[in-house]
Amino acid sequence: MVKLYWAEDGGIPPGDRGLAYGDGLFETIRVDNGHAPMQAYHLDRMTQDAARLGISITRAELTAVFHQALQRYAESHAEDSLVLKLTLTRGAGGRGYRPAPGVQPNILVSYSSLPPLPDCRGVKVDFSRVPLTINPLLAGIKSLNRLEQVMAALELQGDVFEVLMANASGHIVEGTRTNLFVETSNGWLTPAAGSVAVAGVMRRYVLERLRAAGEPVKEGPVLPEDLLAEDCLGVYLTNSVLGVVPVRSLAGQDLPVTGRLATICGYTPTTE
Repeated sequence: MVKLYWAEDGGIPPGDRGLAYGDGLFETIRVDNGHAPMQAYHLDRMTQDAARLGISITRAELTAVFHQALQRYAESHAEDSLVLKLTLTRGAGGRGYRPAPGVQPNILVSYSSLPPLPDCRGVKVDFSRVPLTINPLLAGIKSLNRLEQVMAALELQGDVFEVLMANASGHIVEGTRTNLFVETSNGWLTPAAGSVAVAGVMRRYVLERLRAAGEPVKEGPVLPEDLLAEDCLGVYLTNSVLGVVPVRSLAGQDLPVTGRLATICGYTPTTE
């Protein structure tokens, strides 16, 4: 059975494996007027990724925790938007890397205000100098191990909204906190799920909406030149808190901005 902790009550024990080794997962869930549009997607992912890591928790337990969090935080912010954060760890116990037998998972719940939303007219993006290493065993999992993204995020200076990270092959994989979609004259292109560090829930939603609309979608390698080519009709970043964000400038080159992806998906919590 999972042990529940509230951040304002003191947090998790010092011996927690998430704190010591990054042995866990997290989800950041946007809530608007007491409703979380992506709730099912977030809880699906955490349940599935916990199973991949061998952390024992059920979808029913996560659902119960989420509803407790809504009652605790969202009801007092009924007219506001906020972000709930669920941090799930393997628990406390075990000397070194090996977990203790029968260790019980911990879940820490906190909330924060909604961050500033990007301009719907598009954002400025650059390429990161920090390489992104994808372990196939952990591909797509939103684990607590995010040091590469932390280092890349240090490059966010001035009005640069995001930096795009490449793997050892030079393929553009994702941003520090976003997934990537490219509209070309042949349809849509996005890095394959097995090649990304975090398979975002908004990525899943966008893929579902594109396919439901009959749009051609290819999941495969994305090169820097694909983003700057003449047949590139638009570059978009996706994130469940920020929605669908068009890129208007990449590495100093202006890009076309049509907003077509946001129209297809019908989910764009950005400023006017």
